[in-house]
Amino acid sequence: MTGQTGQPPQTPGDDGHDATPEELRQRIEGTREELGRTVEALAAKADVKAQAQEKAAAAKEKAADAAHRAQDKAAVLLRSARDSTPEPVRETASHAVSAANRNRKPVVVGAGVAVLALALLLGRRSRASRRSRGRFC
Repeated sequence: MTGQTGQPPQTPGDDGHDATPEELRQRIEGTREELGRTVEALAAKADVKAQAQEKAAAAKEKAADAAHRAQDKAAVLLRSARDSTPEPVRETASHAVSAANRNRKPVVVGAGVAVLALALLLGRRSRASRRSRGRFC
């Protein structure tokens, strides 16, 4: 068997003299500490659940950072758009939003009718294009 340096393990007589009991105890204690560190390292590598939790926490932190950066960028863009929009346009938009909030039910009904009309129009176009493709094939 070889040690970490590629050399055979040292025995009491390898250094030219017999080791004292105290030297043997120190060697044994050093070997135990090294073995303990090795076992801890192996246990950490084998703890898949802990590794997954660490990776999940890192991913969560990364996502939170990205979200904060996106919010900051959106705020900057919003300020820029607000600053570059002429005052009359801002007033008109503000009045339109206020009116829509006051008359929410008619606005929702109107939007529903518009969506329904668009769906019907697209459905007719789709059927007409399928019929015309069938005639020439």
